[in-house]
Amino acid sequence: MTGEDGEPQAEAPFRLLRPVGDTAGPLVFASPHSGRLYPTSAGFDPELPDLSLRSAEDALVDQLVEGAPDHGIPVLMATHGRAWLDLNRAPGDLDPTLIDDLPAGSEGGPRAQSGYGVVPRLTGDGRALYRDRITLAEVTRRIGAVHTPYHAALDALMEQTRARHGVAVLVDWHSMPGPRASPPARRPVATFPQIVLGDRHGVACATALTRRVSALLRGEGLRVANNQPYAGGWTTERWGRPDAGFHALQIEISRAIYLDEARMQPGPGWARCQGIINRLIAALAREIGDLVP
Repeated sequence: MTGEDGEPQAEAPFRLLRPVGDTAGPLVFASPHSGRLYPTSAGFDPELPDLSLRSAEDALVDQLVEGAPDHGIPVLMATHGRAWLDLNRAPGDLDPTLIDDLPAGSEGGPRAQSGYGVVPRLTGDGRALYRDRITLAEVTRRIGAVHTPYHAALDALMEQTRARHGVAVLVDWHSMPGPRASPPARRPVATFPQIVLGDRHGVACATALTRRVSALLRGEGLRVANNQPYAGGWTTERWGRPDAGFHALQIEISRAIYLDEARMQPGPGWARCQGIINRLIAALAREIGDLVP
């Protein structure tokens, strides 16, 4: 497999891995939260711990799925960290508490107002990212530099794929925090899902696709939930239009099954998890024509 233009530059807005030759099928993969570049010009609180800064990051998810081009599947990957810019939010999802000169009436929705808009105010573990407010010009600059080209690339992949195959199927890959040890009176850790499939409650993709992915992962011994607590973000909502030939499924992987969250490095379950994901990718590549009309 090869990158679109070879190795990306440090400031590239995304990485795109394409299949070798003329092998691309109807599947498209994206990993919008696995970027690890945090520009020094961001203005984050200098006392913010690195692990807190990266706590919303889908750490190493891009590495879990990077073998997909060998199965005819392009993979679009973020380069910049989610704390700097969230690619799974609408560009107009703006936080009035963070942005200093936001015009009245242009505020984003509930996610933005709770601190998790297109430019987040809070880390994944709830700490303030900034000591001071930031300007609308800075937010606009980030969106133009990274959000716009990333989604233009995704748009092109989806449109080209549908034109070629009559259908385009997006799998948007994410990770979720692993469960912490909980008191006996609360939910046992062993009952927490290890995978959450988000299809917007059956609206965003063919039901057969969600069911087959669930069956394959359950067959690997994983606990799988549908749409709770993650039914799909902005990208899934935007591309989940089966009547128009576009299907979208969000897959959330518990970091507890592959990551050492204290060091943001592969954990003891890395090899097993990567094997499971590779087998899932291979099965989807073989079966997608039977799962999506």
